[in-house]
Amino acid sequence: MDQLRPTSANSIALTPLTFLERAATVYGDCISIQYNNTTFTWTQTHRRCLQVASSLVGHGIQRGDVVSVLAFNLPAMYELQFAVPMSGAVLNNLNTRLDARTISVMLRHCEAKMLFVDTHLRVLAEEAVARFPPGIRRPVVVLITDNVSVGNDGTKDKIVDSLTMLSCVGSVKDVDCVTTYEDLVEKGDSNFRWIRPVNEWDPMTINYTSGTTSSPKGVVHSHRAIFIITIDSLVDWSVPKQPVYLWTLPMFHSNGWSFTWGMAAVGGTNICLHKFTAEDVFSALNRHNVTHMCGAPVVLNMIAKSPDAKPLNNPVHFLTGGAPPPASVVLRTEALGFVVSHGYGMTEVAGVVVSCAWKEKWNRLPVSNQSSLKARQGVRTLGLTEVNVLDSKSGLGVKHDGLTQGEIVLKGACLMLGYLKDPRATAMCMREDGWLYTGDVGVIHPDGYLEIKDRSKDVIITGGENVSSVEVESVLYTNPAVHEVAVVARPDKFWGETPCAFVSLMGKASMEELIKYCRERLPHYMVPKTVVFMEELPKTATGKIQKFTLRDIAKGMAPQSGNSSM
Repeated sequence: MDQLRPTSANSIALTPLTFLERAATVYGDCISIQYNNTTFTWTQTHRRCLQVASSLVGHGIQRGDVVSVLAFNLPAMYELQFAVPMSGAVLNNLNTRLDARTISVMLRHCEAKMLFVDTHLRVLAEEAVARFPPGIRRPVVVLITDNVSVGNDGTKDKIVDSLTMLSCVGSVKDVDCVTTYEDLVEKGDSNFRWIRPVNEWDPMTINYTSGTTSSPKGVVHSHRAIFIITIDSLVDWSVPKQPVYLWTLPMFHSNGWSFTWGMAAVGGTNICLHKFTAEDVFSALNRHNVTHMCGAPVVLNMIAKSPDAKPLNNPVHFLTGGAPPPASVVLRTEALGFVVSHGYGMTEVAGVVVSCAWKEKWNRLPVSNQSSLKARQGVRTLGLTEVNVLDSKSGLGVKHDGLTQGEIVLKGACLMLGYLKDPRATAMCMREDGWLYTGDVGVIHPDGYLEIKDRSKDVIITGGENVSSVEVESVLYTNPAVHEVAVVARPDKFWGETPCAFVSLMGKASMEELIKYCRERLPHYMVPKTVVFMEELPKTATGKIQKFTLRDIAKGMAPQSGNSSM
């Protein structure tokens, strides 16, 4: 068999973009997207994506260029997950919870050629683009109008004009002015032959994560990795054909854990929500007969504690990830008719790669025991080659006793290509021993199931978003009244955990003043909700602040009650 080799017939580059073509053929007349009074079929979604991709190329977008998107879960946001890479470009979904400074840094770092902006975020976009230094090419801005109509008062024109002026003034002479998303759809070619990857290892997406450092890192994924994680996620979650999927998970969050492309693969219906409350969620669940949804534990918590909570008309499968959901929250949510699954993943692996695979015999256990089991992360999915927990000193796998802790490491085809323009950080994460080091601490139980015992030491997970304590500390250190500061996680009944700052002062400052100081310089979700003043922070013999002591203090505080609006 030595003479057998790959050929052009059997070595076509893997890409999830082909799922859309198939959906248009198999599920053409079925609903693809439902948003308020807007409805599209898979035939229409396929055509609209081709038209946008065609217009992108017509506006000068070339293979390998980066196109950024700053939008909530709108139909256009979903379409852009296909349209941007179909133009040959690399898709960069931006976190809508970030501040203008951070977004500006990301746009410059990835050298975005174009920026799609939700009208509801236009002020944030204006501030971000305005921060570009003179002479640095600004991205062309395209406005997603969210069904904004042009009335006698010229509302739509005013919005476009403000962004047009911003895009053109002070930039290099050949920068294009903005247009609107629907203009790109209308002017595009529905027969456009979309640009396939030359190699399945070609970059397809860039997602920024701050990780444990104060500077964001651009996680680059290939067409191959996204194809594999998408298929893997559908299989692991046992998603059937034509599910009805409710988008409460932001599509910018690791590309919706790959289910943006996954819904096309199975011909599902995407129910889009802009912003939502628990009342909105329950209304959508029953009105559209939703079957599946994803979200951070904070969404589970919001649902479980909502006064609008009532038994569902039909079971809804809920996949959650991030910080482990409290067993009590799982119990209350499942009592309403949700079927909760728990998984583990990170931006660097494009989705869920460890899940709590359920065993039939567990159904005979008391409900409280079942909820505790569901709070564990579980075992590797089929698409991941290997997962382990390594002892930091020996580098060997820890005992499967549920007690011995180590760092969680991963190996598989869905791992990132690396961090954009950061070979050092890439090498620190993806080491020569073949593992991706997550920085998360966990144990392995005797049955082989993984459980996270602590997140990376400096990372706080609030509402499913990672907060770098280093970044928060660096801001507080700029306040002239602050002498020393350390930021750790404090339990929160709604958000899971929130930043808690321990501060020693050299001047005068109140808790309210320091919180306001941070709010003016950080995204709101990164701002400490608690400030604890200490005469001196506890230190080791070498002078390092004992964060583990402060964590214990914060954990001993009564959990806070957060805001339930998403």
